[in-house]
Amino acid sequence: MPEHASSASSARREKSAQTRHAIVVAAAKLFTERGYAGTRMADIAREAGYAVQTVYFVFHTKPELLQACYTRAVLGDDDPRPPQEQPFYAAVMTARSGEELLGHFAFGNAQIQARAAGIEEVAREARHEPEARAVRDYNERLRREGYAEIIAFLDERFGLRPGLAREDALELVLMYGGAGPFNALVRDAGWGLDRFAAWLEGVLRWELLSSRG
Repeated sequence: MPEHASSASSARREKSAQTRHAIVVAAAKLFTERGYAGTRMADIAREAGYAVQTVYFVFHTKPELLQACYTRAVLGDDDPRPPQEQPFYAAVMTARSGEELLGHFAFGNAQIQARAAGIEEVAREARHEPEARAVRDYNERLRREGYAEIIAFLDERFGLRPGLAREDALELVLMYGGAGPFNALVRDAGWGLDRFAAWLEGVLRWELLSSRG
């Protein structure tokens, strides 16, 4: 391929990525402010500075755009990688104690929730919308599977507290590490991320590792 053609193709890809990113940022802002049902594709187009036809060309449907907001929130903008490829996950899997493992997990969870808790709340409130509920259910399944891997590793390597089954440990982590506690403590009560991570680490140590003796 001639150099000028390759350069033009690269420029088109970069412009397409910029357009997609601007639309997702606008959608996340409006979904959070107005709710899923209260946000139209035309509103998102106006916020992003594009024609509504462009929004439909890139994302086709509002549920597809909601999924893109989820993906951006979980992966991040600066160095977008799945949780299993993010630095905190490697630290979790090389921890030398259960306490250290939960500390790394709590830190990584706080970072992800800082980006994802808002859009998760939007999807939860739109659960009466079948397509939005399907998006939330899909992402909740991914979260459950990822947490289950960490619980299994924790149990195999260091052991859970006596009498605690892996399935119950998973439900505890899903509850405490979910958007509800994060929104209540960080967004509503004004806690910082470090304080939330320290709280989550302490709660999980008590629930998952303490002998309660």
